Amino acid sequence: MAGFFPVFFKQYWSDGQDPTVTTAKLGLTLSVASLIIAILSPTLGVLADLRGAKKAFCAFFMILGVGACFWLTVIPAGGWEQAMLAYGLGTIAVAASTVFYDALLPSIARGTQMDDVSSQGYAMGYLGGGLLFLFNVIMVLKPEFFGLADKTQAVKVSFALVGIWWLVFSLPLWRNVPEPKSDVRKIGFLKAAAHSVPSLQKTFRDIWRDRNLFLSLIAFWLYIDGVYTVIAMAVDYGLAIGLESDHLMIALLLVQFIGFPATWLFGKVTGRFGCRLPILVCLGIYGIVVIAASWMTTALHFYLLAIVIGSVQGGVQSLSRSLFGNMIPHDRAGEFFGFYNLIGKFASIVGPLVVAITVTLTRNPRSGMTGLLILFILGGILLWKVKEPRYSEGTPLERA
Repeated sequence: MAGFFPVFFKQYWSDGQDPTVTTAKLGLTLSVASLIIAILSPTLGVLADLRGAKKAFCAFFMILGVGACFWLTVIPAGGWEQAMLAYGLGTIAVAASTVFYDALLPSIARGTQMDDVSSQGYAMGYLGGGLLFLFNVIMVLKPEFFGLADKTQAVKVSFALVGIWWLVFSLPLWRNVPEPKSDVRKIGFLKAAAHSVPSLQKTFRDIWRDRNLFLSLIAFWLYIDGVYTVIAMAVDYGLAIGLESDHLMIALLLVQFIGFPATWLFGKVTGRFGCRLPILVCLGIYGIVVIAASWMTTALHFYLLAIVIGSVQGGVQSLSRSLFGNMIPHDRAGEFFGFYNLIGKFASIVGPLVVAITVTLTRNPRSGMTGLLILFILGGILLWKVKEPRYSEGTPLERA
């Protein structure tokens, strides 16, 4: 989706419009979708804990996301308004389902095992996503080989395949991953929703009182803002500075297939270095990337940056999740991961919005990426101050 949608949005649904305007529209769509999920995430997490329904909520939002994928297949040329709505809905669905997916992690793994499981999960995601994306790229480049009329039809079929892939590979989660039973499973939905308000207040107080946990969330908010913005806007940025869409597709494939082994390796080094130090190394590399991106002029430059990003992107994502998972009480994982995703979504509001405003004011798409440097610097400084928990100790909130 990240590979085809920005290109298709510019060239098919927004054909003839100023590229700077379409960049701003894409940034605005991501920001609004992120704001909605930021508001919903904490409440959804509490509801899932109270009702013991993490898998059920995950399934609901997965089906919503699959529907958004199929909606994209029927939107006609020039229908940029519908495309923005469908893309926004899909963004909300994948983010909301991730709240419950992440919250299952502490129930199946602890300590360094959580580091390994988290990293392997992201690594397999990069591999699976890369294989599907490779197939879709081939289909778009050679539509006649698959009996399709043209590249436009091939892209729309690709959107449908994303939905089918999402559905099929969610089945093992529902069938095989255990979910701890809730002591209050019989509470009705409306009563659970009402109960979520005081639960959210308690969660916020607990986070506020645990300085280490609070500091880690602020650090995460800053640096993941930069990471998510690079992910969301990379293809659009490449188009805006004049690179061909085929070159951008190849670069995204590089990120996927390099991300698979790199993320897996990050999970193996935590036994010696923990999570914090590898994340800090990744943030330093990201800082170099956003500076280099402002000077990028050729497809080769974009390929090199894709290789570097693929080497660190999954490490930041997986180890951040694992670090947080080992700092929270495991019987309240849903509500705490709701706040974790709240922080991530508020970051996703700021980053794309900054890019949209910057390129609109300067009329120069290169200026957007450079501004992300401060997020990596500040996030790294705060993360350096975080005390990583010893896995044998339990979390401060569990010991209290």
